[in-house]
Amino acid sequence: MPSTADHPLPVLVPMTEVEYRAFVEAAVPDFAADKIASGEWTEDEALDLARRAFESLLPQGRETGGNHFFTVRDDEAEAVGVLWIATKERAGQRVAYVYNIGIEPEHRRRGHASRAFLALEEQARALDASGIALHVFGHNPGAQALYAKLGYRPTNINMFKPLGGAK
Repeated sequence: MPSTADHPLPVLVPMTEVEYRAFVEAAVPDFAADKIASGEWTEDEALDLARRAFESLLPQGRETGGNHFFTVRDDEAEAVGVLWIATKERAGQRVAYVYNIGIEPEHRRRGHASRAFLALEEQARALDASGIALHVFGHNPGAQALYAKLGYRPTNINMFKPLGGAK
């Protein structure tokens, strides 16, 4: 059922347990690949470290307090992606921290991520958050451009220069 101007369908819908399990199954190797691409982890260790990171952040899975998992839906109510946020403290204030935003490859470049972030602002206000924070990998200029377009600004930048010949 398509949305109408009077009754738009929600962009962010709480994940079901089945959706959550599928999300984690895909997100762990994706996170490992990003850590490899950023030069932080080796291929040999990445998958294990990614699993441990998820287990540490989400010891009770989808029910871990302070974490919120959403399925991103399009105007036809089709699932097109995922969004995971958690409430955190930043400079003495509560913020919504984006741990993961992912739009399925076949649905990218259609404005779904932008719509998800705009809908996230409503969710963050409902959580009494003063703002939204996130991390973006340096090797993802597309995401950096999207976040800048949406009004996000850098707060910390880590840089690295590889030295040839080091063992």
